[in-house]
Amino acid sequence: MALNAGTLAGLIVTELQAQGFVTTGSFAKTSQMATAIANAVVTHIQTDSVLVPITTDTGIAGAGIITGKVG
Repeated sequence: MALNAGTLAGLIVTELQAQGFVTTGSFAKTSQMATAIANAVVTHIQTDSVLVPITTDTGIAGAGIITGKVG
């Protein structure tokens, strides 16, 4: 599953609400803060991720080294 900053921001807001943070009203900036944190986390993971090659040996066609980048 690819990383999604919007989904992560929603999860952050939901968790903040569960912890008692006020997330609505004219002065609430929770959504903006959650978006900023989510964007930074996703960018950090995508920029600094390292995919460790894994060799599979199942005895069937397609076995080999899996490569790629965290999404």
